[in-house]
Amino acid sequence: MKLFFSLLLSLGALSVNAQNILVDSLKQQLVQDWERAKSYTQEYLDAMPAAQYGFRATDSMRTFAQQMLHLATANAGFAFIATGAAYPFASQNFEKSPALQNKDSVVFYVNTSYNKMINGIKDMDPGTFGQLVSWNLPGGKRTITRLTWIFKAFEHQTHHRAQCTVYLRLVGIRPPAEKLF
Repeated sequence: MKLFFSLLLSLGALSVNAQNILVDSLKQQLVQDWERAKSYTQEYLDAMPAAQYGFRATDSMRTFAQQMLHLATANAGFAFIATGAAYPFASQNFEKSPALQNKDSVVFYVNTSYNKMINGIKDMDPGTFGQLVSWNLPGGKRTITRLTWIFKAFEHQTHHRAQCTVYLRLVGIRPPAEKLF
């Protein structure tokens, strides 16, 4: 009987250890994916000539600069919601500010937003991934886990970077190659 209980305790400890390894591995993978996304987005920022940051595919669409500034404010906002990291910008309406539409400003804000998410994830206790966080967004209040907020943020930045593929093609530039790894 003593052996049976020792075995059960050992299995329980192994299970907890395996869960910790899995959660730590997930955290490392999230950091790697966000670092890759930052690098990939930088290739888009570099590919578009400074003189074309004001380009828009149609009158009803954002300019290239506005797309990237939208990505930046959303990254920073999602980092705040998901990780609790302080919001790094004084304003949330960059895409409406003509003074910020230049290449240097856009690159600064985009990279700052990625750094905020990356460092926010690095500083997170992986044990908080399952905590529910509620936030009001266009379309209503959402209550999801911190980990899901990070996934939604990743999906959002991917969507807006992908939209910029069309902008590059329309000005005659071959977009950066896909970077899954």
